[in-house]
Amino acid sequence: MFARTFGATTLGVDGLIIDVEVDAAAGLPGFDIVGLADALVKEAKERVRTAIRNSGIQLRQEKVTINLAPADVRKDSSGLDLPIAVGLLAAYGLVSAPTLDKYLFAAELSLEGECRGIRGILPMAVKAKEAGFEAVFVARDNVAEALLVDGLEVYALENLQQLVDFLTGQERLLPAKPASGTAEARAFGDDFADVQGQFQAKRALEIAAAGGHNVLMVGVPGAGKTMLARRLSTILPPLSRDEALEVTKIYSIAGMLRGRGLIEERPFRSPHHTSSMTSLIGGGSVPRPGEVTLAHHGVLFLDELPEFSKKSLEVLREPLDIGWRYTQLSKPPCKESRLTFEAAFSFT
Repeated sequence: MFARTFGATTLGVDGLIIDVEVDAAAGLPGFDIVGLADALVKEAKERVRTAIRNSGIQLRQEKVTINLAPADVRKDSSGLDLPIAVGLLAAYGLVSAPTLDKYLFAAELSLEGECRGIRGILPMAVKAKEAGFEAVFVARDNVAEALLVDGLEVYALENLQQLVDFLTGQERLLPAKPASGTAEARAFGDDFADVQGQFQAKRALEIAAAGGHNVLMVGVPGAGKTMLARRLSTILPPLSRDEALEVTKIYSIAGMLRGRGLIEERPFRSPHHTSSMTSLIGGGSVPRPGEVTLAHHGVLFLDELPEFSKKSLEVLREPLDIGWRYTQLSKPPCKESRLTFEAAFSFT
């Protein structure tokens, strides 16, 4: 029998819908996953079969072939465990296949059938909403993240058996709701208001914060350069809803949300001077955001700037230059913009 379910992965900072096609036919027992899956996804066959068995479901020994479409995109998310398991159960006729077209599944499975959280849920949920899905099924650890998308039902799963009971009508599962409560006021450990003196430096940072400029601080050790830089983010305006979603998507893909919901504070990143080019700019065999991306809509602070390697500074030059030019084109002219660099370079 043939069945189809839908999962998702991430492509850059955006989600990508994965069409999971499952075929179970008579023949020599086997379990093959095709569609440019990396080792993490290929290992899903062991997790899925064991999770199904430990959930009390016995499957016939048949030839199983799973295709992950589109086949020309590499899949590297353990969140495909759940759609593969559901598709396999549908191919065996244990759940109703026609009802699966309106759902998106994204969770990792343990050997006992428990659902575990994954990275990148927010961009996946955004893509699911754009693709017209009615609901997404995620692990409980990812619920707060998925609920940030309006107009999309989110179901929190404890284990695979709970999902099977819901799809077969044996159990009622209610959509998750955002946690109630008032938003807390912004609280900073380091506050710009604590700085005493340093009038010229503070004025330069205020102008830089208002215009979105870069700042170079030069001075003797102990002059207060690091102290001032760490407090710069506290005078930036609060993130708008769209900006907060952009930042949260980046941290979701990087796996740094840890169950949090919307990030409402501007990020502050301070990489060590021994950081590699890849850690600063992002990339790698499996592309991940770098420090310059994690500092999006916030502050990237390079302490001990001369200690960074020349190659690391060169790869940062273009994104910082493009970012500065973009802010000048997208914002109204500021009469004090021309003073920014004059003041910023006068720290002695």
